[in-house]
Amino acid sequence: MSSTMKEKLDSIVSDAVSRLAEAQDPDALNTVRVDILGKKGQLKELMKGMKDVAAEDRPKIGQMVNEARDRVTELIEKRKKEIDLEVMNARMAAETIDVTLPAKKAEIGHPHPNQIALEELERIFVGMGYEVIEGPEIEWDEYNFTKLNIPPNHPAKDEQDTFYINKDIVLRTQTSPVQARRMEQGKLPIRMISPGRVFRSDEVDATHSPSFHQVEGLVVDKNITFADLKGTLDKFAKEVFGPDTKTKFRPHHFPFTEPSAEMDVSCFKCGGKGCRFCKGEGWIEILGCGMVHPHVLEMCGIDPNEYTGFAFGVGLERIALLKYEIDDMRLLYENDARFLKQF
Repeated sequence: MSSTMKEKLDSIVSDAVSRLAEAQDPDALNTVRVDILGKKGQLKELMKGMKDVAAEDRPKIGQMVNEARDRVTELIEKRKKEIDLEVMNARMAAETIDVTLPAKKAEIGHPHPNQIALEELERIFVGMGYEVIEGPEIEWDEYNFTKLNIPPNHPAKDEQDTFYINKDIVLRTQTSPVQARRMEQGKLPIRMISPGRVFRSDEVDATHSPSFHQVEGLVVDKNITFADLKGTLDKFAKEVFGPDTKTKFRPHHFPFTEPSAEMDVSCFKCGGKGCRFCKGEGWIEILGCGMVHPHVLEMCGIDPNEYTGFAFGVGLERIALLKYEIDDMRLLYENDARFLKQF
C-alpha cells in the first residue's frame, strides 16, 4: 500500500512540475495551487484513502504526503518569483526612462486680464473703505428692474435685451440687484462694490458679448453729495490710468439715479490731445454714475430725507480693453495662453 501511495504522490509532484513550467501568469499559478493543494485538491482526495491504510503504515504515509505538499509549495513559490521577475523585466523594458533627457516643462497658467483688472479695482475701493459683495446671477425681476426704478414698460425689459427664464425670473442684466438687496438689510451706512457676471441679449462682436462682467458701486450715508461722487471716481481714474488723468462728467439719464452722468477720462495715450486711440476726441467714455434716486431708497426702506447716496457702474472688460490696449473683446474669451501671457 505504501508503494502505491508513493507512486501516486510522485505522479502528483511530477504533474505539478510540468504544469508550473507552462504557467505564464499569476492566474495560471493559482489554478495549479488550487488543483493540488486546495480543499478539493488532489492531495486532499488522496488523504481520504488513509482510512484503508494499516495503522502501522499511517505515520509513514502521512510523512510522505507532507513531503509532497512541501515540495509542491516550494515549486509554486519558486515559479511565482520567476513570473514576478519576468513581469517586472517586461515592464522595465516597456517603461524605459532616459535619465539624460531634460524634464518635461510644467505648464503654468496665467492670470486673465479681467481678473487682473478686477483685483486692481477691488484693491482701490477696499483701500477707500468699501466692502466687496456678490449676489446671484439668476435674479428676480423685482430686484433686477422694479426696485431699481425701472417700470414694466421700460425698453430695458424688452426680451431683445434680457434673458427671461419666466416672467418673474431673469439672468441679471447688471449687478445693481446686489445693491438693492444690501439696502433692504437696513445696515447703514453702506460703502460697497458688487462685481460679477451679467447677461444681455447682444450679438457677439469686437465690443459686445451676451455675457460680460460689471463692477458697480454704492454709497449710502447722511450728507452724501455729488461732490463725494466726483471725488471718489476721480481718485479711481487716477489710480487705474495714471496720476495725470483728468475726468469729465456729462449729463445723462439712468432710472436708478437722479441726477445722472456719464464720466469720461482724458486719453492716457495722447494726454487729451487727440489720437487714434481716443478717435481724435481726447476723451474716453468710461462709466455711468449718479445720485441714488429717492424712490429707490424708499423702496428699499431707507428714508430719503435723512440719507442720500451715489452709485456707479463700470464694465470690467472695458477697463481691461482700455488699460491693456486690446482692440477686440473676443480675445478675452478665447483663453489662448499666448495672448494671456502678455499681461
